[in-house]
Amino acid sequence: MDTGFWGHSPDAPLDLGDLGPFEVQSIASRLIDRTMPALADTLARVGNCSHPVRLVGRSDVVNARTGEIVETFHSADQPLGMLYKPCGNRREDVCPACSRVYARDTFELISTGLHGGKGVPSTVAANPLLFVTLTAPSFGTVHGVREKDRRPQPCHPRSRATVCRHGRSTACWTRNEKDDAVVGAPLCPDCYDVDSAAVWQWFAPELWRRFTIALRRHLAAALGVAASGLKNHLRLEYAKVAEFQARGLVHVHALVRIDGPDGPGSPAPVPAASLADTIRTAADSVRYTAPAVDNDDVDRVLRFGQQIDVREVRGGTPAGQDVTAEQVAAYLAKYSTKSAGVDPARPRPHLTAMTAACRQLAARALTGCPFQCSERAADRHPSLCGDCSATPYALLGHWSSMLGFRGHFSTKSRRYSVTLGALRRARHRFQRLTADARRDGRTLDTRELEARLMAEDAEEATLVVGSWTFEGSGWPRAGDKALADAAASRAREYAQWRKEQRTTHHPAR
Repeated sequence: MDTGFWGHSPDAPLDLGDLGPFEVQSIASRLIDRTMPALADTLARVGNCSHPVRLVGRSDVVNARTGEIVETFHSADQPLGMLYKPCGNRREDVCPACSRVYARDTFELISTGLHGGKGVPSTVAANPLLFVTLTAPSFGTVHGVREKDRRPQPCHPRSRATVCRHGRSTACWTRNEKDDAVVGAPLCPDCYDVDSAAVWQWFAPELWRRFTIALRRHLAAALGVAASGLKNHLRLEYAKVAEFQARGLVHVHALVRIDGPDGPGSPAPVPAASLADTIRTAADSVRYTAPAVDNDDVDRVLRFGQQIDVREVRGGTPAGQDVTAEQVAAYLAKYSTKSAGVDPARPRPHLTAMTAACRQLAARALTGCPFQCSERAADRHPSLCGDCSATPYALLGHWSSMLGFRGHFSTKSRRYSVTLGALRRARHRFQRLTADARRDGRTLDTRELEARLMAEDAEEATLVVGSWTFEGSGWPRAGDKALADAAASRAREYAQWRKEQRTTHHPAR
């Protein structure tokens, strides 16, 4: 069997897709002026980033003990005459390459909280673990994808089809596919309460905060102790991500771990089997009254949807486990890179309507301001007066591109596992250690390497002192981005091939 990756063959060129005339011309210009090798080297340095940051300047590597300058770096010496840095965007539709790095870091963060390592004790692998999904409520009937035995079924079949008060049918017999633009759109746009959907999205982070408080109170009640003294009996740790659904609202997926009073790794006082009902009860009890947008509006009592899913990952009998820890880590890493689905090139009407609702609600909240703040409510960075900036909906227009969701897409409790910052710092330290070893002509000492990389107070042997100027973002020529995206796609195919090879040769892993 041929064990080589097919994409590395000279007979497998990059798939550039349909290129426009400017892209074709710019790629040809790279070949004519012989800067294609320099571009290829720069692409490798930034990991095929779609929108790199361009910097001009210099930096000096200084020995931290002696103060001696051991190395000087000039951007002018780089292949394309300036320093390119990856954009670091988490969204797959913005930068596939950087989002993959973000997903890998998220997977490592989740996995560390599952199995230990990187400063987290391995005994956490014995603690109860549950996978929780909290959904958004319904604001009207929407088109969906329905399957039975993996066969598409009618969207909304009705034996006795009726019409709504706007004269539209309440039935839909179309067999929708997952990527159909109509999926998530309301059957009747006039019946759909888009304003309430935008308000719910705006306060979704507050609902999650109240859920964590309610869950601790319910756990304390289950143990028969005061909520203020719960930390003396157990610790609640979690990692969660927010995933945009086709209708434009987020679902919250969380991995909840119960530790003992001594923190990560200490034995938990309750089994996972007894926690599922407690979590459902806590989620069902969460309420938040959102204030009216203006005098013509009403207060809204917000809550999570009725579809609250709690699956046992660890802590009961093997037969009772719904999902594996590895599946959960992969799910959360994948969800962390999804975007709102708002594509200006191919706008979906129901998402466009929700974006407009966010802007209109923000403008309504600021109506009557003598400084005309309502006219700036939809700006990317609105300049508001003091009174307007204090209103609850002041920045709703600012977050309209995210359909009103202002929370962090991936968060965790303080002691669940390592942080994304610690992982990035470790990656930077590894690069510095490798560079130091290469410069000194020695082999990198891998003994206790992980402890050195993850140490919070690690003493750096060298310091980097730099002076940099922002030159711009993105590739200078139109065809450069096409090459970066094609190379990133090939890199993902190679990663998938390596995964399949590992599964083939090590099926037990």
